[in-house]
Amino acid sequence: MTVTIFSVFTAAIFIFNIVLAAALVFLERRDASSTWAWLLVLFFIPILGFFIYLLLGRKLRKKTLFKWESTSKRIGIESLIAHQMNELHDDGFQFQNANTKNYKDLIYLHLRNNGALLTQDNSIQIFNDGRVKFNSLLQDIENATNHIHIQYYIFRLDELGTRIVDALTEKAKEGVKVRLLYDDMGSRSLSKRHFKKLTAAGGEVETFFPSILPIINPRLNYRNHRKIVVIDGQVGYIGGFNVGDEYIGLSRKFGYWRDTHLRIEGSALHPLQTRFILDWNQASAHHDIEYDEFFFPLKPARGNTSMQIVSSGPDEEWEQIKDGYLKLINLAKDYIYIQTPYFIPDASFYDAIRIAALSGIDVRIMIPNKPDHPFVYWATYSYAGQMLRAGARVFIYDNGFLHTKMIVTDNKAATVGTANIDVRSFKLNFEVNAFIYDEQVSSDLAELFHQDMKLSTELTYEMYLERTRMIKTKESIARLLAPIL
Repeated sequence: MTVTIFSVFTAAIFIFNIVLAAALVFLERRDASSTWAWLLVLFFIPILGFFIYLLLGRKLRKKTLFKWESTSKRIGIESLIAHQMNELHDDGFQFQNANTKNYKDLIYLHLRNNGALLTQDNSIQIFNDGRVKFNSLLQDIENATNHIHIQYYIFRLDELGTRIVDALTEKAKEGVKVRLLYDDMGSRSLSKRHFKKLTAAGGEVETFFPSILPIINPRLNYRNHRKIVVIDGQVGYIGGFNVGDEYIGLSRKFGYWRDTHLRIEGSALHPLQTRFILDWNQASAHHDIEYDEFFFPLKPARGNTSMQIVSSGPDEEWEQIKDGYLKLINLAKDYIYIQTPYFIPDASFYDAIRIAALSGIDVRIMIPNKPDHPFVYWATYSYAGQMLRAGARVFIYDNGFLHTKMIVTDNKAATVGTANIDVRSFKLNFEVNAFIYDEQVSSDLAELFHQDMKLSTELTYEMYLERTRMIKTKESIARLLAPIL
């Protein structure tokens, strides 16, 4: 009787796996690499694999999550996009400098693919140290007079987080409209009750994709990985730093935290503000933001840097930021510098970098020397080693943890933001990047890369071949799971 029950149970699991596998192949229409990875999980871990699939594998329903149609028409976004596209198509667009014009095709791609307006009057300040960045942010919060919009994937109420919340609370008491948005998974230790003082002072707090279950959020994918701050429509921040003590170098595990963040003044604040409002309204149940002119103030030109704010997410048909990465790489003539904590490229990105390196372009990739996610790290190490065969140079950053998401090419163009080079950022998370067409800013970012090289160990192909059998095993397992990491 026991054998019969066991046999029936085993057969039921087998049939269930077949049904789920069939759904993966025929109904969800995933790419082949992702499908095979999930089939491996389902068949080699029959019961646990199903629960892993429930947590990580379900696709986001293709529906419009971010709606602001009437307002976008009111502030003229759609007409501006159409106007810029027509002028670019007809070679009638007025570029402020020849360097920006060299990237006309990339600019057009972002306009058509993402509605990312080109602005040419911006001033950018680069931060590569968390303490400096957050001191600047706190000063801008102190100077706010109208509104503060602040959004982070990870927000911790440790020393740094408490300083920021206290500063926001004081501004709310002064009558400044404060809105704070955090991701429920990235900030899983938080709940709205932790912000009682801020909300009592008039501030508002919202959570992106909150769980319906206490403590546990079963939706591990489709997280809002963006980091955006807009203050008074005059100053904005975008980049890789989250809010937590580790981001100012206070973590014993990671030590110094190397990241890149931008402080922006200029018309690029308009699309950055729009992105925040769309995310806020998606998360808000009762406090939607309605259009008001003070969100989009007219201002004199702050500089002459050209840039586009590009966002992507699983609700979209195409992978907008990845497409921008590929186009930027394909336009490179001299060099391509990449800094990323996770280098797990899909086939298209891997081929683009491989072809660039084989073509004689100076390709340099910098990754961390320690993992914050072990499987992800060994997959990163594997792909980095593979790039060495094509002639790329790989650097292992030794001065703490490298979290920067940056690509810079030819001292002419660059991108900085939240998107890593992996499937999670390309397809599963909501991301935002600044694409910058400016020789000075690109040169400054390249110089930071060169400074980081001095704090890194160059990984040669000979060194890579000497790795231990254990590392090779870890790499092999991680590579199999790479499409779903």
